[in-house]
Amino acid sequence: MKRVSSFLVFFLFVTLIIGGSIWYKDAITSKINGLTGSLIESGSPSQVDFAIQDSGSIEVYFCPEEDCENELLNFIDSAQQSLHCALYEIDLESVKQKLLDKARNIDVKVVTDDAYLDQFNYSFVKADKYGLMHNKFCVIDGKKVSTGSMNPTDNCAHKNNNNLLVIESKVLAQNYEDEFQEMWNGTFKKGAKVKNPKVALGNITITSLFCPEDGCANAVKEELKKAQTSIYFMVFSFTHDGIGNILLLKHLDNITINGVMEVKQIDKDSEFSRLVNNGIDVRKDGNKYNLHHKVFIVDEETVITGSFNPTQNGDKKNDENLVIIKDKGIAREFVEEFWRVYEEGTET
Repeated sequence: MKRVSSFLVFFLFVTLIIGGSIWYKDAITSKINGLTGSLIESGSPSQVDFAIQDSGSIEVYFCPEEDCENELLNFIDSAQQSLHCALYEIDLESVKQKLLDKARNIDVKVVTDDAYLDQFNYSFVKADKYGLMHNKFCVIDGKKVSTGSMNPTDNCAHKNNNNLLVIESKVLAQNYEDEFQEMWNGTFKKGAKVKNPKVALGNITITSLFCPEDGCANAVKEELKKAQTSIYFMVFSFTHDGIGNILLLKHLDNITINGVMEVKQIDKDSEFSRLVNNGIDVRKDGNKYNLHHKVFIVDEETVITGSFNPTQNGDKKNDENLVIIKDKGIAREFVEEFWRVYEEGTET
């Protein structure tokens, strides 16, 4: 009986110690996450630690230095069976005509923002009714995707700084097709979480996310927190305090941070002054039109891009898409674009 009593006392003692340690760890973690605004939602894509293997390729184009209009036209023209696009705005006449031509022979469906429905209003076009449908993607034949920051407009193709990605991957295409079908069937600003967020194309890993349901801002913060050497960013609109907090903390850790922001979007709500006043090297862009990228580059090996601006509206109120690409070769192309845009920028 004495042994049993001693065992029970020992068991209770160990339980209290372990329980207290777990509570303490959770409390510290919660405090840190609260400070940075980086609590991970249950089941968020950042918690998925495996990638679906697939075959395919990825091509990157930078507007207006490269002919993004023609590259997008070639992509659309390659569709043989289906062409499903979620495009915020469409004013390029060549793209309009190409969509009409393809609609005569294959399944063409387009979702656009209601503010721009008048630019391209046909029976195979639907619009959202509130907030922004801010995507810029197309899916063709269930196997290829175009995405990035480029709207099919004259300004985005020929005047603004943008990126256009063309990715071949059936798994990735299915992710985008699922998102498209939700919007086509009337589900905007919500929906099911992406089924297979991570795709591996050889040594390239691509994570695809859709806001607001997949927590895009949280995913950006998680990637930025991984930085060991550098973070470069070039963004159109930047007002998200939580993402700004991560940059400030990484700056304190002596991580190299350089950024460029669209000058016309710098106001009292912008992160620009807060970052600069705390010693981070951020320039105002030098393009007389717009810096329209939505790009972060981590350690020159991970690229974050898509339609998502680091803002609360982009995270919670708009339909957006985000891709996180882990590949040094792709990152190198974005780094070159970053330094070109940076050199054209101004400090004041």
